[in-house]
Amino acid sequence: MPIKIPDQLPARETLLDEGIMVMAESAAARQDIRPMRVGLLNLMPNKVQTETQLARLLAATALQVELTLVRATTHQSKTTPAAHLDAFYKTWEEVQGEKFDAFIVTGAPIGNIPYEDITYWSELKTIFDWTTSNCHSSLFVCWGAMAALYHFHGVGKTRLNEKAFGVFPHNNCRPGSPFLVGFADSIQVPVSRWTTLKRDVVEQVDQLRVLIDSAETGPCLIHEAFANRLFMMNHFEYDATSLKDEYLRDRAKNAETPLPKNYFPFDDPDSTPPNRWRAHAHLLFGNWLNYTYQTTPFDVTKIGEGRGGGSSNSPLAERLAAE
Repeated sequence: MPIKIPDQLPARETLLDEGIMVMAESAAARQDIRPMRVGLLNLMPNKVQTETQLARLLAATALQVELTLVRATTHQSKTTPAAHLDAFYKTWEEVQGEKFDAFIVTGAPIGNIPYEDITYWSELKTIFDWTTSNCHSSLFVCWGAMAALYHFHGVGKTRLNEKAFGVFPHNNCRPGSPFLVGFADSIQVPVSRWTTLKRDVVEQVDQLRVLIDSAETGPCLIHEAFANRLFMMNHFEYDATSLKDEYLRDRAKNAETPLPKNYFPFDDPDSTPPNRWRAHAHLLFGNWLNYTYQTTPFDVTKIGEGRGGGSSNSPLAERLAAE
């Protein structure tokens, strides 16, 4: 099934050009089916690019997905036109009374700022808690993942001596996880951050399970059975040229900016970098949506019920919680 997004959203034409099925709002209204409701809290400066990257992966499923774009109420974007935000986004304040099958919180380029110093930290903490009661499953990405782990479990980030920047080999730590069905034992994943998490610190939290890890850059994907949370530290959603764009941006400010590791063929920045993570990106998002579909209540009003005691509503969720 295709993804349902606003007819005029810029991502629509890009996805259609790539052969991805996109459903018109009028056509979706005629289907006698309950679509999966997916919310996307987009904290990235280039919101259009992030919308497209994540919509592409959400569309690669046999399920009908209805995407709702959300922005923080207390933070005004300086890089995205107000007309775009007004046309396609709801503030979190406007959706806080709704229920979602799945919810995504993106990263933000503020990794070196203490969480408590971020202007919208108070609102973000409220949103994190709201995902427990109003979203069946949540996916937190990069800085958003680190912030959520800090909020829920007090897991602090560690500043790196140099930026983790490039495409790094990762290990599949739990091949039996439903989120890693079809994954190879070794995975190439784009990384772009100044901070990391220490695996031994993560594993001190009983509820957390490291699914994917890198010897060079640390944990990549962490699962928490309670509230069906996934924390993704790296960027499966990146386009082939995303790291190149970051490198050229940073090199324009500092000519000594190092090349992304394991990225450009022959370390030639004028060459076209291959996308070596696309298949695993589609697998991860497809597995996550499939798991969510299998475990979410049909009646959306029942989403979040029983979370106070950590109960689950399916054998699959119960098995993961017992691991």
